[in-house]
Amino acid sequence: MKEARRERMRIHLTAVCGVGMAPLAVALKEAGHDVTGSDIQAYPPMSEVLASAGIRILEGFSAKHLEPRPDLVVIGNAVPKTNPEAQEVERAGIARISFPEAVARFLIDGSRSLVVAGTHGKTTTTGMMAFVLDAAGVEPGYLVGGRVPDLGEFARAGAGRYFVVEGDEYDSAYFDKRPKFIHYRPYGVILTSIEFDHADIYRDADHVESAFADLLRLLKPESPLVACAEYESIRRVTGRVGVARVIWYGRDSVADWSYRDVRTVGGETHFEALYRGFPESTLKLSIPGEMNAANALAVYAMMRELDIDRTAVADALRRYKGAARRQQLVGEADGITVIDDFAHHPTAVRLTLDAIGERFPGRRLVAVFEPRSNTSRRAVFQDAYAEALSAASIAAVSAVYAKPNDPLSAEQMLSTDRLVADLAKRDTHAWAAEGPDAILARLPDDLRPGDVVVCMSNGSFGNLPRRLLALLGTGDGARVAVQP
Repeated sequence: MKEARRERMRIHLTAVCGVGMAPLAVALKEAGHDVTGSDIQAYPPMSEVLASAGIRILEGFSAKHLEPRPDLVVIGNAVPKTNPEAQEVERAGIARISFPEAVARFLIDGSRSLVVAGTHGKTTTTGMMAFVLDAAGVEPGYLVGGRVPDLGEFARAGAGRYFVVEGDEYDSAYFDKRPKFIHYRPYGVILTSIEFDHADIYRDADHVESAFADLLRLLKPESPLVACAEYESIRRVTGRVGVARVIWYGRDSVADWSYRDVRTVGGETHFEALYRGFPESTLKLSIPGEMNAANALAVYAMMRELDIDRTAVADALRRYKGAARRQQLVGEADGITVIDDFAHHPTAVRLTLDAIGERFPGRRLVAVFEPRSNTSRRAVFQDAYAEALSAASIAAVSAVYAKPNDPLSAEQMLSTDRLVADLAKRDTHAWAAEGPDAILARLPDDLRPGDVVVCMSNGSFGNLPRRLLALLGTGDGARVAVQP
């Protein structure tokens, strides 16, 4: 954080409890800045992250929170222009920047930025790459869009030459509608996937692809792009941009890096990594599923491009335990296992259920899904969700999450009644409920020992996984400790 060391500033963050904003606030304070922040609601884990750093959260949004006048205000992307603090910034002429601009200015600075982008797998892959580089002694900086216990911090400035950052395609701020990842000045990119998502800001798949094309245009001729060969959308985008240095990865044998023989051995995921068809290494992971084998292969390929010792890379991959809320084991009670996951796009839902099925073979899968993201709340993926959730024997679907700032008409909204009916046609016992409380009232009656319950939402979901575990724990069965 070179700039941070040159000048001490008074910096205020509006919507400081965001998953990226809170770690940024902590990093700014650690660099010596005077930091304040405000939000409408303080909730764990970000409230705890801020409290541990001694950053007080000002309740709600008010022009008074900008007294005394800050040198700079960082405005979160969920903040509308009608926000009282945003209005005061405009009225008073206070300097403002978006969250990704602040990351680039204060954290990335002069480092070589390694951006992980794509519709799926960003958080897991970003945490994995940061952990691998750290374990190899490279001392990277990083910013991950989720908690990675192996790293211990959400963000770090770093002392080495690389900065690893999760590249989100969502827009930057109300005053900057460009994708966040445009600000990160990539030296190298891992591109995991491109699918239609964020239906509130992108018109269609072509619009999404155009955003990723803008990211790839920032790469220099010598910059490595490690791209998943299994997506025609990625091939279209790379062809349109004319990226000079593409390293393809995937299960496809014609990719530069491919994988085969994915299997579970003693609770680990093992697979063989091949370079242009020739076996190079058997890699082992502590996290399950073919989706994570693909993520690990992408990291392995990037590390080989950066000339990081491959033995150190393989050892770190085996020790990496994943990100919170990504197939996270919450605990077990009465012989029923409870998993917490962030999946919300239909592809992510399907891949998550596939991975959990591989992890717990022969056990009945129970999917509990909340349509909460701005895409999942819409009817655009109505049929795709039925297909994805049909991998479960039982599916409990929560009511579509209501967002006052993004109201949907009945025609625009995902129909949970239709989803339940479509699942029944696929031999999945499905039902809908008004929310987490209603699900908790009914779900235990459907469960039996041996079941694996997978709770999926991109939000807090009323702390449903842990409440369910506690409810089940009142029975006679053994219960393992709840995971943090």
